[in-house]
Amino acid sequence: MKKTLALVLAMCMLAACFAGCGSAKTETAEPTAAPAGDAAPSADAAPAAFKIGGTGPLTGGAAIYGNAVANGAKIAVDEINEAVGYTYFDLRIEDDAHDAEKAVNAYNALKDWGMQLSLGSTTSTPCSATAAETYADRIFALTPSASSPAVIEGKDNVFQMCFLDYPTQGGASAQYIGTMKLATKVGILWKNDEDYSTGLRNSFVDKAAEMGLEIVSEQTFTEGNADFSVQLTELQNAGAELVFLPMYYQPASLIFAQAAAMGYAPKWFGVDGMDGILTMEGFDPQMAEGVMLLTPFNADSKEAKTAAFVAKYRELYGDTPNQFAADAYDCIYAYKQALDAAGATPDMSNEELCDLMIKTFTSMTFDGLTGTGMTWDATGAVSKGAHGCVIENGAYVGLD
Repeated sequence: MKKTLALVLAMCMLAACFAGCGSAKTETAEPTAAPAGDAAPSADAAPAAFKIGGTGPLTGGAAIYGNAVANGAKIAVDEINEAVGYTYFDLRIEDDAHDAEKAVNAYNALKDWGMQLSLGSTTSTPCSATAAETYADRIFALTPSASSPAVIEGKDNVFQMCFLDYPTQGGASAQYIGTMKLATKVGILWKNDEDYSTGLRNSFVDKAAEMGLEIVSEQTFTEGNADFSVQLTELQNAGAELVFLPMYYQPASLIFAQAAAMGYAPKWFGVDGMDGILTMEGFDPQMAEGVMLLTPFNADSKEAKTAAFVAKYRELYGDTPNQFAADAYDCIYAYKQALDAAGATPDMSNEELCDLMIKTFTSMTFDGLTGTGMTWDATGAVSKGAHGCVIENGAYVGLD
């Protein structure tokens, strides 16, 4: 009996020994961060990725802009990740429904996710709100399309890929109208409770005086306005040969239809927010025939990079990309160029990346779909060319 008990105890001790060996802690190497260049990581590495986030109207009346930005950015991210052979960028876009408060909530969700770099917000008013957050948190932001001066003013780490409303886009529109002698008597119809429209109007007025354009009437409206008969009658009675429309395409679609119904047919000159009107559900593109605007992107271009992007966008989303999609695509590639040039790695904090991006963006030149030889100054404003386009037979056709 004693021998049996001794044998059992010995076996138990042996089993305990093996169990202890099996549960011993094994030291493992820390995951290796993905290199900043294009070289693929080693097979046993677990590369991290740069986390890029942004907000935009994925639902609601301005959804065509937010979805275009999300789609354009995703195409670029997928191309880059495929080219380098690992996940270089991790992209997340949150819906802000074109609302400043919702945009801040969406921004906070992205910050909780670990966002290191930002695409800001798609539209100007929400982006003015989120830009204040990125500035305080030292997260570098490069917005594709929020063009209000308020977005970048006083914020050293907030940059724009799009034209600045003031003085670039509004002033350039007035200069183009004057240089091309499109009209001498000009009217303006603008939205006075929106940063985007107000900034464009202000810069247009300043430049119009310099170009010798006579502004014969200015008419305004606010959010929710659906009847423009009074404003259009005033413009018509004032003899406006051309009407400048610094606004998004939704109110413009109503203006075109109502002007046609009353027999008023001036020349119309829009801005980048007009891009998207041709694919607006329920809108007759014939109503926009002859509308002119300045744009850095023309989907009908035969240039190789543009043609390839347009073809891929149509294949994936069944639609023609607008300027917003192209600007977002350029944002991602500009980030890639800057991160590589700076030797940045995904294990860096957002503060470290912020400092690197400020230094690199203000010293580099970038070629993209929406311009070549693009540069940024210390204010975050981009310098790139604009081209005149006119809507003909449901498509944008170059005027230059």
